[in-house]
Amino acid sequence: MRLLFVHGDREYLLEPGAEFGTDLGVIDVPENVEPGDTVETHLGEEFAVREPRGPDLFDHFERTGAPMMPRDIGLVVGHTGASRGDRVLDAGTGTGVLAAYLGRVGASVVSYERDPEFADVARENMALAGVEDTVEIRTGDLTEELDSLVDGEEFDLLTLDTEDAPTAVERAPDLLVSGGFLAVYSPFVEGTRAAHEAAEEAGLTEVETFETIQRRMDFGDRGSRPSTAGVGHTGYLLFARN
Repeated sequence: MRLLFVHGDREYLLEPGAEFGTDLGVIDVPENVEPGDTVETHLGEEFAVREPRGPDLFDHFERTGAPMMPRDIGLVVGHTGASRGDRVLDAGTGTGVLAAYLGRVGASVVSYERDPEFADVARENMALAGVEDTVEIRTGDLTEELDSLVDGEEFDLLTLDTEDAPTAVERAPDLLVSGGFLAVYSPFVEGTRAAHEAAEEAGLTEVETFETIQRRMDFGDRGSRPSTAGVGHTGYLLFARN
């Protein structure tokens, strides 16, 4: 498993036994390195060794598009109670950040990605996150597999990040256990409105939609206020329950 080597604002994910050159010198990673250790470069610069956490993986995953932000994933976990032992059906894998987070909290995830190249990258990212045994990345379109899935096992959570999410939302009552949750992410209000209407028409309960905004705070001698750097909007999240 790769570990995180940190010096100030520099971070590198490296495997035991690796040799890696930086402007602070060469890091010669010991085979028996463990989190909590300190490793010096040949120039004497110290790097702290850490076990990578979710936000670290978000920063170091290979990207195939704009991934869901950690704050959005936190809302998904918080609103649905996703936890160890849950069975999750996911569509729109992309980079695989959401699938990896869910796998790391102990859920068993089946995630669909249409693009074969994106799916291959996501599988590599799952291995980097250490969840390749609990997160299965399938190449394909979830909407084309719905008939076979509704005849199989039921899921505790259905997560969607696709343009055709309303099509899957319509079948959510057949896919989810009683009391199971639906979570739909959309970058555009039109997409989340269509999913919201589909959830209501499907007879799901507790249907609610949120815009996700996070504002960084600035603290100075003159006073404290939200940063003027930007609004911090990422997208829209719909939640519903079977």
